[in-house]
Amino acid sequence: MATSARVLAPADVRRMLVYVGDWRAAERNTVIILLSFHAGLRACEIAGLQWSMVATARGKIGNQIFVSGTIAKNGRQRTIPLHPELILALRQLYRLEGKPTKGPVIRSLRGGHMTPRSIVNWFTQLYGELGYDGCSSHSGRRTFITRSARLIVKAGGSLKDIQELAGHSCLTTTERYIEGDREAQRKLIALL
Repeated sequence: MATSARVLAPADVRRMLVYVGDWRAAERNTVIILLSFHAGLRACEIAGLQWSMVATARGKIGNQIFVSGTIAKNGRQRTIPLHPELILALRQLYRLEGKPTKGPVIRSLRGGHMTPRSIVNWFTQLYGELGYDGCSSHSGRRTFITRSARLIVKAGGSLKDIQELAGHSCLTTTERYIEGDREAQRKLIALL
């Protein structure tokens, strides 16, 4: 089940980013991780993401991702604001790739499209090498949704905003992704 994927701490994500920096295609690898953890994209969305969904008509990386219905689960298109770290990583990959106007953002080492299965396998390999038990390709998405839920009040939003970012049709689906925090619960009760 997707919602049982382990939620990772920021330090765990940092460790992943450092680790893939030594792999071939380090820039691409960084973007894969950030698309999962900072944009909450599914493996099928990472594999299907096109440059036209992140770049402007003027040939610059924009400030949002347009997840088209052609790559989104159940055709639920959405727009996701880009995290500053993801913008920088996309810009670096974009320059490295020669500022393409079309084609996949994430390419295999042979230059073709990566499939959703290859993204899942890529994460499986990474988590295995790092010894991150209980993780799957959905860990980034679940981490994104959980962290967003914990921070949404500071941004003046609600769970409805997270539901829209996640591309869920029902708030109950979004709620299943959110991991509880016992310490936060204790603090909340103390405030009552």
